[in-house]
Amino acid sequence: MWRPLGVRLAYWASTVRTCPLWQLQLRLRCYVLAICMTGCAAVAAAAASTPWHTRDIVMYGVLLALGAVTVEAVAQWGEPTGGISKDAHGVWRLAAAVLLPPVYVLIAPAVILALTHWRIGRSLAYRRVFSAAAVGLSYGASSLIFHTGWRHGDRLPATTGEAAQWLLLAIACGVMRWSLNVALVAVAVRLDDPAARLKDQLGTADALYNDAAELCLGTLVAFCAAAAPIMVVLALPCGTLLQRSSSHAQLVHASRTDAKTGLLTATAWQREASTQIVRAIRTRTPAAVAMIDIDHFKQVNDTFGHLAGDAVLASVAATLSGSMREYDLAGRFGGEEFSLLLPHTGPDAALLITERLRHILSQIIIPATAPPGDEQRHITVSIGVAALGSGISDLTELLASADAALYRAKREGRNTVRLMPMSSDNPKDLQQEPDGR
Repeated sequence: MWRPLGVRLAYWASTVRTCPLWQLQLRLRCYVLAICMTGCAAVAAAAASTPWHTRDIVMYGVLLALGAVTVEAVAQWGEPTGGISKDAHGVWRLAAAVLLPPVYVLIAPAVILALTHWRIGRSLAYRRVFSAAAVGLSYGASSLIFHTGWRHGDRLPATTGEAAQWLLLAIACGVMRWSLNVALVAVAVRLDDPAARLKDQLGTADALYNDAAELCLGTLVAFCAAAAPIMVVLALPCGTLLQRSSSHAQLVHASRTDAKTGLLTATAWQREASTQIVRAIRTRTPAAVAMIDIDHFKQVNDTFGHLAGDAVLASVAATLSGSMREYDLAGRFGGEEFSLLLPHTGPDAALLITERLRHILSQIIIPATAPPGDEQRHITVSIGVAALGSGISDLTELLASADAALYRAKREGRNTVRLMPMSSDNPKDLQQEPDGR
């Protein structure tokens, strides 16, 4: 239906004002806008200085078509949700960065991400635009490095020395692209969450292996396409298989990770903890397990809503992750209960560690608006601890002991830590009264 120009302008203005971009923190919003504007400026500058040739345009169209096939493959298999999304488009983008002037790889991510937005799933528009700008800038810089270093134009290496130079430049191109893209995204993540760790941005070992495979395959595709463009079609099955491998790795990671907290699921935690407990028993090294339960969590959900409850779960998980040692292992055991494995830790040390965690967790504020004059409400947790000792021969018995200690902490007033003794004597408890919050 036709609408007057004034009505359409008012609608567009309202859409811009309500864009989720404006809800970001000021510094993050400025950073996102700066990267997007830099990407646009880079495209304009590169386009103005690039000689356009039909051969380049045809090659660009072929590589874009292969990228579109990869997008369609993801649309058929499904895109894993959560965490950092990995894809195999770098195979075709790296080939474009090596074979074509930088302007082509500056534009390519925008085309592919627009197709992804349409075919796979809609997400926040500003995130897609930021991703396209960040990826484009990283590939544009790497393409510039390659063409600056390789001074033989379109000619393939003619000697062993030239072949080594070409290979090193192509690999440097890929590494530069990866490093710059990780840096651009990591800055955005840190601006949004100063507590975020760079390690989380790098991804799992499987993801890094996938990146390395992508670099190798992209280099091979570039060389084959330079030798005979028709041969690039033979790389399509390899690219789609790499995409499937990447998707499988993400699905495996998602199956091990609890969606609400980002910690290991109960099954994944028990599998890894069991392995470490068996090793500890075999090598006769100490280890302990703690069960952590949020006190009166049902009241939090009933009083403040399930969104507030989910936020509390996420805050507890983030606090645990930020307060643990590198070799400790945390998981969401179920509901409001968390499990913690403490390798190389005896009962006394486990008691000190969990008491420190209890105190830190008691600082978490329930995300709800308090009436004027009322204090913000904090959560409390009860913790049961059990350590390896006589009579305990596996993780199941260790968990049962920690669970019994947890129920004792609940019975004795909550907001406290209880340690299951090494024998059947009275438990060696941490003498502390609940603070009543």
